[in-house]
Amino acid sequence: PSLTGIQAYASAKHALVGLTRQLALELGPQGITVNSVAPGFVLSNPSTEKQWEAFGPERQKAVLNGIHTRRLGRPEDIAGAVAFLASEAAEWISGQVLSVDGGHA
Repeated sequence: PSLTGIQAYASAKHALVGLTRQLALELGPQGITVNSVAPGFVLSNPSTEKQWEAFGPERQKAVLNGIHTRRLGRPEDIAGAVAFLASEAAEWISGQVLSVDGGHA
C-alpha cells in the first residue's frame, strides 16, 4: 500500500532526470543539447483547476505559503523557460533540469 500515493509520480520524475542527463551525454558530441523543465503547480487545464479547488482554503493557503513568490504558476511561466532553453542563449546548457516553480520550498 502507498503511504503518500505519489510513488509512481516521484519515480517518473526521477526517471526524467536520468533520461535528460543520459541523452545529453549521448547527443552532445553531435551538437545537440538536451534539457528538461520541472514545473511547479500550474493551473493549466480543467484537471489542475479541479485539483486546486478540491484542496480547500486551508490547504491552498499552505501551498501558496510554500512558494516564495506566493502564487501558482501560469502556462506562460513555463513557456518562457522552454523558449529560453530552445534559444541560442542556452546553447551551452545541456543535461540540466530547470525548476520553474516560483521558488517552491
